[in-house]
Amino acid sequence: MNRRILLFLPGLALLIPASHALGGSNPKGLEQPGVTAVSHVDLSRYTGLWHEIARTPNRFQKGCVRGTTAEYTLLDNGRIRVVNRCVNNKGQIDEAVGEARIVDTAGNAKLEVSFVIFLGWRPFWGDYRVLGLDPDYRWAAIGDPQRKYGWILARKPVLDPGTLDEIFLIFERNGYGRERFQASRPWPGSHRAGNKAA
Repeated sequence: MNRRILLFLPGLALLIPASHALGGSNPKGLEQPGVTAVSHVDLSRYTGLWHEIARTPNRFQKGCVRGTTAEYTLLDNGRIRVVNRCVNNKGQIDEAVGEARIVDTAGNAKLEVSFVIFLGWRPFWGDYRVLGLDPDYRWAAIGDPQRKYGWILARKPVLDPGTLDEIFLIFERNGYGRERFQASRPWPGSHRAGNKAA
């Protein structure tokens, strides 16, 4: 298994290249007009395994060709353990492990994620915003304040076209164009007929 820096979400996210992940850290939690996180995220329900359904292209996931997932686990210190996996172009599994911290504890929808650690210190954090969330936590729309990155995550590796349209409307209300998204390839044998990014 290879370990390298990728971002996913990402969840959510979510990996930081050399210096910044989701457009860079935003210490004050300020967002550009039009980017609105959901009012509340129940972290206990948000944890677990998520499948990447679609994403905006980014250089840190360039080597991921299929089967991208993110797994979140609550830690005793209040942070979230993040494990991102994908199959690379050599057929190997890439894995990256990091942590997410809550920026706005009132709603838990604004987070920062770090995959870079140096002598026990995490110098770089990337912004992670939950822009949309299914009431039953079946899917999530993830972005960042600068609208540089976006992900669609789901509990299962398939979403029906109607649900995808609903999610893209959320992104469009936040200043994203749906044409920016590309569908993610599933694990071999997974049925992904319903997913279409545009």
